[in-house]
Formats: sequence, structure tokens, C-alpha cells
Amino acid sequence: MPMVIPAVDIRGGRCVRLVQGRPDEETVYFDRPAEAAALWAGQGAELIHVVDLDGAFEGRPANFEAVAAIAREVAVPIEVGGGIRSDETVGRYLDAGVERVILGSRALREPAWLVALCGRFPGRIVAGIDARDGRVAVEGWAKTSEVEALGFARELDGMGLRAIIFTDVATDGAMRGPNLPALRRLLDAVRTPVVASGGIASLDDVRRVAALPVEGMIIGKALFEGAFTLQAAIEAAKTPI
Repeated sequence: MPMVIPAVDIRGGRCVRLVQGRPDEETVYFDRPAEAAALWAGQGAELIHVVDLDGAFEGRPANFEAVAAIAREVAVPIEVGGGIRSDETVGRYLDAGVERVILGSRALREPAWLVALCGRFPGRIVAGIDARDGRVAVEGWAKTSEVEALGFARELDGMGLRAIIFTDVATDGAMRGPNLPALRRLLDAVRTPVVASGGIASLDDVRRVAALPVEGMIIGKALFEGAFTLQAAIEAAKTPI
């Protein structure tokens, strides 16, 4: 059964959600992100997905203390991404208690760097592929590269990654269902474990994603908006359609 992984996105030190990554489409849910993480931990989360949105836009960690507070206060393992572009930052997060670190923009430009980190921190490095119209979006989704997402995924396969997180930018936060055809194409292209992200808006969406050979699925807005509970999503993942 795939994991249901709740999301905690941080901007300006607060827990927020954006629509399709747009900074002008923000909803604030918690003033302290650790409170959101504690909520999901209390509802049965096995892993919590944390994103430093400011870090993604700025290219450097901007909410490190808020992330460290989650790792310190919440017993459930967390993974974090957003603006992580140096060995030092990876080490700081892991030393702070983060279980998995997600790399994106620099990994696209410097695959050798990614390979080296996988060797240095086995089982702790995750690559994020954020796709817009089939191409990889970078710099907090502000730019779309010329690199095809499937080609990049094939390049990553075999590097020793813990997982690949695949996000369809067009569906993220839009509450209109995941891009299942794109997810299927990615799953067919790689052997590395894949986590699906973006667009899950109903328990039937959970069941449809659970029917695919994914390691897990990240859910954000649907949980914060009360479309369903985390417990209900975990149960739904046990009965795929």
C-alpha cells in the first residue's frame, strides 16, 4: 500500500498553500508550521513532506528554523525541499533531524553533484521532478527549462536515489484531480521508487493513484481544506480502483 504523505509548505515562516506555485495565490493555514506537522502526525502520517517555498524562489534556505522545529517537535520523519543547492545545506538539514532531502534545480544542471550526494548520504536523497507541459520547471516553478521530464527521469534512474517525487505543476493546488497519464508515463520510464504529487482532491483520486505502482502520494490542499481526513485517505489507499 502506498504511503499517504501530507504536505506542509512554508512561506514567511507560516504554513501556506499556493495554487500552481503562484506566490499571489496564497492561503495561510497555520502561523507555526510545526502545528500543522503535529496535526498530521497525530492522524497517522508515516512521513511528512515539507517545502521551503521562499527557499525555492530565492535559491537558498529561508525557513530553516521552522523546518528544524518540525524535525525537533514531531516524531514522524520528514523530508524537505526548496532552495537546497549545496552540500552544506544538505548536511545542515540532515544534522537537524530531517530524514530525506529533496533536490531539484541544481540536480538538473549538475547530475554529477547529485550522484556524489547519493553516495555520501545513501537512502537520504530524493530528486524532485516538477513538470509543466512535459518539461522540467525550476527555480520554484518560476521558469520552465527545455529539458523533457521523462528524459530527466531516465537520467536520474540508477543514480541511487531514495525516490523521485513527480509533481504536475498544472494540477498542484488546483483541486481538480491528478494527471494520471503523465504519472503512468513516468512510472513506465524508471525503476526508482516514485512518489506522486499534485491535484489529489477526492478519496477516489487517492484510490486511483494507489492503483499505480507508486511508493506514496503527497496531499496538501485537500487535507487543509477538509475535503477528507488523513485517516480517510490512508484507508482509501488500501482499496485502489
